[in-house]
Amino acid sequence: MDLCAFIVTNRDEIIRRAREKVALRTAPHATPHQLANGVPLFLTQLGDILRLQTAHPKSTGSEIGLSANKHGSDLLAQGFSIAQVVHDYGDICQAVTELAVDVHVPIGTEDFHTLNKCLDNAIAGAVTGYSHQRDVDAKDEITRQAFFAHELRNYLNTASLALQVVKTGRVGISGSTFGVLDRSLRGLRELVDRSVSEVRLTSGYRHKERIRVAEFLEEMEINAAVDAADRGLLFTVEQVDNRLQVDVDRHLFASAISNLLNNAFKFTRPSGHVSLRTHSSTDRVSIEVEDECGGLLPGAAEAFFRPFEQRGTDRAGLGLGLAISRRAVESDGGSISLRDIPGRGCVFTIEMPLATGNPPES
Repeated sequence: MDLCAFIVTNRDEIIRRAREKVALRTAPHATPHQLANGVPLFLTQLGDILRLQTAHPKSTGSEIGLSANKHGSDLLAQGFSIAQVVHDYGDICQAVTELAVDVHVPIGTEDFHTLNKCLDNAIAGAVTGYSHQRDVDAKDEITRQAFFAHELRNYLNTASLALQVVKTGRVGISGSTFGVLDRSLRGLRELVDRSVSEVRLTSGYRHKERIRVAEFLEEMEINAAVDAADRGLLFTVEQVDNRLQVDVDRHLFASAISNLLNNAFKFTRPSGHVSLRTHSSTDRVSIEVEDECGGLLPGAAEAFFRPFEQRGTDRAGLGLGLAISRRAVESDGGSISLRDIPGRGCVFTIEMPLATGNPPES
């Protein structure tokens, strides 16, 4: 029996033995995710690399390296550390060789050499891919923080200057200077709300509760109506069926809808109309925000949900709002989509499953 066939035939036993080794390791400590999902994943990856090595025995290792490199990026995305990558590959290889000895299936010198070569290539490629992805993520985080700091400073500077003018008593609270102060403070509030939502999403913290959609949107309407009036826009909310309920993280759900409304207000033409409405089916509710932005360029819809993408000529904001909205909605089992009305505007739709059974535990 060759090594690939041995691993396939004895997969369950190899996984059991490898899990025992991982669980007993003092450092790096094993996580429940690593034990449940990591060991099978590592064995599958090692099998893939072994098959490549067997198929290309005279290869320089580029195919194996590319495969292992991709595995490293995948592992980083799933939360594994470099130490876990290195040790888990080693534990699995050890489990393979020990099982072969126990069941009296000899591993030939050539197969053993191949296994060791696969281990070396897997670790080297995975660590390289892991490190590269980590560097990319670090650069993205630095960029995000730089954008955040720049936006925060702009809002604070503008608010401070406007406040100094108001304090002189030479302008009234109904003047344009006070309007600048009001918009700056509103921008700061939105910036902080987005940041809090991003932290909750990144940390995985959730506090689901059952909310009545009609009451929730009524609360959202109060602040949104003020914002629309300040911008000279007509804002309407259609009546909502009071029986509709959803199980969501209230803060993230509010952030998602607020981002859609802010986006609609920002890009709707002067004196335009923004509407908020709901539709429901037997098991889902749809919440729609329609604006009058004038429509989209062909193929532009999907780009709006990418981080740091911004619409139109107004570059205010980080371009994170819609990306956070999508993550927030999807974290509660929903979806968000965008439909273009050519020459008129856009319709953003959030779809959520209707609540069933008992409410989530607090």
